[in-house]
Amino acid sequence: MTARQHVTRWLNVLCLSIALVIPQISLAETVTEEPSALAMVTDTVLVRPVMLAVTVVGTAFFVVSLPFSALGGNVGQAADTLMVQPAANTFVRCLGCTKAGYRKAVDE
Repeated sequence: MTARQHVTRWLNVLCLSIALVIPQISLAETVTEEPSALAMVTDTVLVRPVMLAVTVVGTAFFVVSLPFSALGGNVGQAADTLMVQPAANTFVRCLGCTKAGYRKAVDE
């Protein structure tokens, strides 16, 4: 393989990689939700208590599965799935929103 073919191959790989990444960037968007009063009440009365219970149960399962996760090398993935995501949906998500990560600018 000549140097020119080698450079051409790497440029093709680079162009293909960029072509695959660009659509993903364009799909990323900020969560902009305006929850209704009913959504907020339902979230307060039903969803948050259930998510708190899911967080507690997930933490218990994580503690039980910790030796096996450590042997498998996926402690971080187990912690994220069983504890962090339910906790974020319980405590970080705005009231009535369906996705965590909602940020609304505060007027000063």
